[in-house]
Amino acid sequence: MSLDLSLFQFVHFFAGQSRIPDGAGVFFAQYLPYLLVLAALYFIFRKNAWKDKLMMFAVAALTLILSRGILTETVRFIWPRPRPFDVLGFQSLIAESGASFPSGHAAFFFGLSAAIFYFNKKWGIWFLVLSLLNGLARIFVGVHWPSDILGGIIVGLASFWVVKLLLKKYLPSDQIQEQKLPD
Repeated sequence: MSLDLSLFQFVHFFAGQSRIPDGAGVFFAQYLPYLLVLAALYFIFRKNAWKDKLMMFAVAALTLILSRGILTETVRFIWPRPRPFDVLGFQSLIAESGASFPSGHAAFFFGLSAAIFYFNKKWGIWFLVLSLLNGLARIFVGVHWPSDILGGIIVGLASFWVVKLLLKKYLPSDQIQEQKLPD
């Protein structure tokens, strides 16, 4: 048995057995992302100067376009890995379709978390923790393998790193320095 299957079975073991864990799993897998997007928009557009808002939005948007829109879709096109419920023949707790690797949710939210962490460590840590919770929940509800989440994490973090390098190369150094924004 592969490590991926063993880890999947460990996380997914209690799915479908009780309404409380199932409800929590569905919430964190399907609805937490909406709250994270709203929190990110609040973080970006709260109390900061317009130059800071624009820079934070640009870094986040470029990271998300690269991670979710380009890299994730390219890998899925080249290697359309089936989802756990397709391979193992069970009903997942939420509806999903298409290829599973890398996780688009993990790529999106870890890229977003890295961008937020760059500007504010405290907020960034919260986003990283909640993004990990979303990834674990997506395994629990049966729509991703653990390696899908790991792949998405790598894509998201690498995308932020590329965006940061490009901005440092093409923008004056005083415009893309790590921001010391208030909590």
